[in-house]
Amino acid sequence: MALGVEGVRAGCWTHPGGHTGCTVVLAPQGALGAAAVRGGAPGTREVAALGPAGAVHECHAVVLSGGSAFGLASADGVSAWCEAHGIGYDRAVARIPIVGAAVVFDLREEGAARPDRDAGWAACEAATADEPPMGSIGVGAGCRVGKTAGTEWSSPGGQGWAVVRGGGVTVGALMAVNALGDVLDEQGGILVGTRAPPDWPRFPYQVELSERPSDAGHTVIGCLVTDAQLSKPEACRAVDLAHTGIARAIDPAHTSYDGDTLFLLCAQRVNATVDLVAHLGARAVAAAIRAAARASAGAGPSR
Repeated sequence: MALGVEGVRAGCWTHPGGHTGCTVVLAPQGALGAAAVRGGAPGTREVAALGPAGAVHECHAVVLSGGSAFGLASADGVSAWCEAHGIGYDRAVARIPIVGAAVVFDLREEGAARPDRDAGWAACEAATADEPPMGSIGVGAGCRVGKTAGTEWSSPGGQGWAVVRGGGVTVGALMAVNALGDVLDEQGGILVGTRAPPDWPRFPYQVELSERPSDAGHTVIGCLVTDAQLSKPEACRAVDLAHTGIARAIDPAHTSYDGDTLFLLCAQRVNATVDLVAHLGARAVAAAIRAAARASAGAGPSR
């Protein structure tokens, strides 16, 4: 099942040119949503509502998209699809879908096409309960990592997922890896990253590179799902702590030029503590980042 939790569906849309895309996670019925941002340059939708101060509890879908801020338009397509299928919270005059979204900067040339409303709708139409694909597909199509010495030395990032279980609880993570930093393996060595010579100047030690970090566009974004039952403050705490997984798998992480954002969907089925969900979430995030890098470094999308 998609991301290890019953009722979750995931779908992808990839641009025919293969340079961008979007991925949607459709929540189980009655799921509670939460979000947390740690990067300094995010592009998001509904994060305030799903944050600890927000009054919104339900979340019906999460969209991870390329296209920078333009890609947030894909969430309009997901919202329209949800409304057409009777998904949303009932406000008497309408069912209002709550669709969280975050974007990565994968624009490579002026005027390049980016995910739009139709792309979001198409990703929903493609959504299934099967395991989602990994690699340079969906939101991962245009992702790159290892840009600390300039984007010309970068490597493919991509989309990846992982499921971690413990203490009777399941947490799955689907991640889009477009980081400024390198992806680290389980032993702390570089798994995929910059291809620059070892003595080449690197951020943050030297920022006057041929292309400044702020010009390149970075970010690691993702959606976690769990069968755990948490309150809204607990879910916000858990998803914030799950960012630890980014720091374990990316070096450097959470820089001023990254827009690192995570969403959490709680199916509200199993009693659990915040610490357990956060622990499993961090492990799932790190594993999903590494899975994305390994899949994208291969021949193409894999399952």
